[in-house]
Amino acid sequence: MNNAEPVADGRATRWEKHNTQRRRALVEGAVKAIRQHGPGVGMDEIAAMSGTSKTVLYRHFGDKAGLYQAVIDSVHDFILRKLPLDDAEHLDPVELVSTVADAYLAVVERDRNLYFFVASRPTGETPTSDPVGYITTRIGDRVAEAMKAWLRREGLSEDPANIWAHGAVGYIWAVADRWIVTNLRRPRADVVAYINQFFAPAFTAQKNTKE
Repeated sequence: MNNAEPVADGRATRWEKHNTQRRRALVEGAVKAIRQHGPGVGMDEIAAMSGTSKTVLYRHFGDKAGLYQAVIDSVHDFILRKLPLDDAEHLDPVELVSTVADAYLAVVERDRNLYFFVASRPTGETPTSDPVGYITTRIGDRVAEAMKAWLRREGLSEDPANIWAHGAVGYIWAVADRWIVTNLRRPRADVVAYINQFFAPAFTAQKNTKE
Protein backbone atom coordinates (compact mmCIF):
# COMPACT_ATOMS: atom_id res chain seq x y z
CA MET A 1 0.00 0.00 0.00
CA ASN A 2 1.37 3.41 -0.95
CA ASN A 3 1.47 5.71 2.09
CA ALA A 4 3.22 8.57 0.32
CA GLU A 5 1.87 12.05 0.88
CA PRO A 6 -0.40 13.25 -1.95
CA VAL A 7 1.34 15.46 -4.46
CA ALA A 8 0.14 19.04 -4.28
CA ASP A 9 -1.84 20.23 -7.25
CA GLY A 10 0.69 22.17 -9.31
CA ARG A 11 -1.99 24.36 -10.78
CA ALA A 12 -3.24 25.37 -7.33
CA THR A 13 0.30 26.19 -6.23
CA ARG A 14 0.93 28.29 -9.32
CA TRP A 15 -2.41 30.09 -8.84
CA GLU A 16 -1.60 30.87 -5.21
CA LYS A 17 1.79 32.25 -6.23
CA HIS A 18 0.15 34.31 -8.96
CA ASN A 19 -2.37 35.75 -6.47
CA THR A 20 0.39 36.66 -4.03
CA GLN A 21 2.37 38.44 -6.73
CA ARG A 22 -0.75 40.17 -8.00
CA ARG A 23 -1.68 41.42 -4.53
CA ARG A 24 1.85 42.72 -4.05
CA ALA A 25 1.67 44.60 -7.34
CA LEU A 26 -1.72 46.08 -6.44
CA VAL A 27 -0.40 47.25 -3.06
CA GLU A 28 2.54 48.90 -4.82
CA GLY A 29 0.08 50.64 -7.15
CA ALA A 30 -1.94 51.80 -4.15
CA VAL A 31 1.17 53.25 -2.50
CA LYS A 32 2.02 55.17 -5.68
CA ALA A 33 -1.55 56.50 -5.88
CA ILE A 34 -1.44 57.62 -2.23
CA ARG A 35 1.85 59.42 -2.79
CA GLN A 36 0.47 61.19 -5.86
CA HIS A 37 -3.12 61.94 -4.81
CA GLY A 38 -2.85 62.19 -1.04
CA PRO A 39 -4.37 60.28 1.89
CA GLY A 40 -7.94 60.78 0.62
CA VAL A 41 -7.25 58.79 -2.56
CA GLY A 42 -10.20 56.83 -3.90
CA MET A 43 -10.47 53.31 -5.24
CA ASP A 44 -10.89 54.67 -8.79
CA GLU A 45 -7.53 56.46 -8.57
CA ILE A 46 -5.85 53.42 -7.04
CA ALA A 47 -7.26 51.18 -9.78
CA ALA A 48 -6.08 53.58 -12.48
CA MET A 49 -2.56 53.76 -11.00
CA SER A 50 -2.50 49.95 -10.82
CA GLY A 51 -3.68 49.59 -14.41
CA THR A 52 -6.73 47.61 -13.38
CA SER A 53 -10.36 48.02 -12.29
CA LYS A 54 -12.07 48.44 -8.93
CA THR A 55 -13.60 45.02 -9.46
CA VAL A 56 -10.14 43.46 -9.39
CA LEU A 57 -9.22 45.39 -6.24
CA TYR A 58 -12.36 44.23 -4.48
CA ARG A 59 -11.75 40.66 -5.59
CA HIS A 60 -8.28 40.64 -4.02
CA PHE A 61 -8.92 42.75 -0.89
CA GLY A 62 -12.68 42.58 -0.25
CA ASP A 63 -13.14 46.32 0.36
CA LYS A 64 -11.13 49.49 0.99
CA ALA A 65 -10.47 48.40 4.57
CA GLY A 66 -8.89 45.21 3.28
CA LEU A 67 -6.69 47.19 0.91
CA TYR A 68 -5.84 49.60 3.75
CA GLN A 69 -4.69 46.68 5.91
CA ALA A 70 -2.50 45.35 3.10
CA VAL A 71 -0.98 48.81 2.61
CA ILE A 72 -0.14 49.31 6.28
CA ASP A 73 1.44 45.85 6.44
CA SER A 74 3.62 46.81 3.48
CA VAL A 75 4.45 50.24 4.92
CA HIS A 76 5.35 48.79 8.31
CA ASP A 77 7.73 46.32 6.70
CA PHE A 78 9.24 49.22 4.75
CA ILE A 79 9.70 51.30 7.92
CA LEU A 80 11.39 48.41 9.73
CA ARG A 81 13.81 47.95 6.83
CA LYS A 82 14.72 51.63 7.01
CA LEU A 83 15.50 51.62 10.73
CA PRO A 84 19.02 50.76 11.97
CA LEU A 85 17.86 47.68 13.87
CA ASP A 86 19.90 44.83 12.39
CA ASP A 87 23.07 45.98 14.17
CA ALA A 88 21.27 47.81 16.96
CA GLU A 89 22.65 45.60 19.74
CA HIS A 90 26.11 47.04 19.10
CA LEU A 91 24.91 50.61 19.82
CA ASP A 92 24.64 52.24 23.21
CA PRO A 93 21.15 53.58 24.09
CA VAL A 94 22.01 57.20 23.33
CA GLU A 95 23.21 56.39 19.83
CA LEU A 96 20.39 53.89 19.31
CA VAL A 97 17.58 56.32 20.18
CA SER A 98 19.20 59.07 18.11
CA THR A 99 19.64 56.93 15.00
CA VAL A 100 16.17 55.36 15.27
CA ALA A 101 14.63 58.82 15.67
CA ASP A 102 16.50 60.19 12.65
CA ALA A 103 15.59 57.21 10.46
CA TYR A 104 11.91 57.28 11.48
CA LEU A 105 11.64 61.02 10.94
CA ALA A 106 13.31 60.64 7.54
CA VAL A 107 10.59 58.20 6.46
CA VAL A 108 7.88 60.58 7.67
CA GLU A 109 9.57 63.53 5.96
CA ARG A 110 9.76 61.70 2.63
CA ASP A 111 6.26 60.21 2.66
CA ARG A 112 3.85 62.60 4.34
CA ASN A 113 0.87 61.51 2.22
CA LEU A 114 1.56 57.87 2.98
CA TYR A 115 1.94 58.66 6.68
CA PHE A 116 -1.43 60.42 6.82
CA PHE A 117 -3.09 57.56 4.93
CA VAL A 118 -1.71 54.92 7.28
CA ALA A 119 -2.55 56.97 10.39
CA SER A 120 -6.22 57.29 9.37
CA ARG A 121 -8.05 54.01 9.86
CA PRO A 122 -11.08 53.62 7.57
CA THR A 123 -14.54 53.48 9.06
CA GLY A 124 -16.79 50.52 8.43
CA GLU A 125 -17.55 47.05 9.66
CA THR A 126 -14.29 45.43 8.52
CA PRO A 127 -11.80 45.41 11.44
CA THR A 128 -8.30 46.78 10.84
CA SER A 129 -5.18 46.87 12.97
CA ASP A 130 -4.29 49.95 14.97
CA PRO A 131 -1.48 51.26 12.74
CA VAL A 132 0.25 53.16 15.53
CA GLY A 133 0.15 50.51 18.23
CA TYR A 134 1.15 47.79 15.79
CA ILE A 135 4.28 49.42 14.38
CA THR A 136 5.48 51.04 17.62
CA THR A 137 5.20 47.69 19.39
CA ARG A 138 7.24 45.96 16.68
CA ILE A 139 9.92 48.64 16.79
CA GLY A 140 9.87 48.80 20.59
CA ASP A 141 10.44 45.04 20.88
CA ARG A 142 13.50 45.26 18.61
CA VAL A 143 14.89 48.27 20.47
CA ALA A 144 14.33 46.50 23.81
CA GLU A 145 16.46 43.55 22.68
CA ALA A 146 19.25 45.94 21.69
CA MET A 147 19.07 47.74 25.03
CA LYS A 148 19.18 44.42 26.90
CA ALA A 149 22.39 43.59 25.02
CA TRP A 150 23.93 46.92 26.06
CA LEU A 151 22.88 46.49 29.69
CA ARG A 152 24.44 43.01 29.75
CA ARG A 153 27.70 44.39 28.35
CA GLU A 154 27.73 47.05 31.04
CA GLY A 155 27.03 44.51 33.77
CA LEU A 156 23.71 46.14 34.58
CA SER A 157 20.23 44.73 35.15
CA GLU A 158 18.14 44.20 32.01
CA ASP A 159 14.97 45.19 33.88
CA PRO A 160 14.69 48.75 32.46
CA ALA A 161 15.07 47.68 28.82
CA ASN A 162 11.40 47.18 27.91
CA ILE A 163 10.25 50.36 29.61
CA TRP A 164 13.08 52.40 28.10
CA ALA A 165 12.58 51.00 24.62
CA HIS A 166 8.81 51.29 24.35
CA GLY A 167 8.86 54.65 26.10
CA ALA A 168 11.48 56.00 23.69
CA VAL A 169 9.71 54.64 20.60
CA GLY A 170 6.37 56.05 21.76
CA TYR A 171 8.03 59.40 22.39
CA ILE A 172 9.62 59.39 18.93
CA TRP A 173 6.27 58.56 17.33
CA ALA A 174 4.51 61.37 19.22
CA VAL A 175 7.22 63.86 18.22
CA ALA A 176 7.04 62.71 14.59
CA ASP A 177 3.26 63.02 14.56
CA ARG A 178 3.41 66.56 15.91
CA TRP A 179 6.26 67.45 13.56
CA ILE A 180 4.34 66.39 10.49
CA VAL A 181 1.08 68.12 11.41
CA THR A 182 3.02 71.36 11.97
CA ASN A 183 4.37 71.03 8.41
CA LEU A 184 7.94 70.12 9.44
CA ARG A 185 8.61 73.61 10.76
CA ARG A 186 11.93 72.64 12.32
CA PRO A 187 14.76 70.88 10.46
CA ARG A 188 14.92 67.14 11.13
CA ALA A 189 18.40 67.46 12.63
CA ASP A 190 17.07 69.89 15.26
CA VAL A 191 14.23 67.56 16.21
CA VAL A 192 16.63 64.62 16.57
CA ALA A 193 18.96 66.77 18.71
CA TYR A 194 16.10 67.69 21.05
CA ILE A 195 15.11 64.03 21.39
CA ASN A 196 18.73 63.21 22.21
CA GLN A 197 18.85 65.98 24.83
CA PHE A 198 15.81 64.45 26.51
CA PHE A 199 17.08 60.85 26.71
CA ALA A 200 20.88 61.06 26.85
CA PRO A 201 21.17 62.27 30.49
CA ALA A 202 19.02 59.37 31.74
CA PHE A 203 21.07 56.73 29.92
CA THR A 204 24.34 58.31 31.04
CA ALA A 205 23.14 58.39 34.64
CA GLN A 206 22.21 54.69 34.48
CA LYS A 207 25.67 53.81 33.20
CA ASN A 208 27.27 55.85 35.98
CA THR A 209 25.43 53.91 38.69
CA LYS A 210 27.96 51.08 38.49
CA GLU A 211 30.99 53.37 38.66
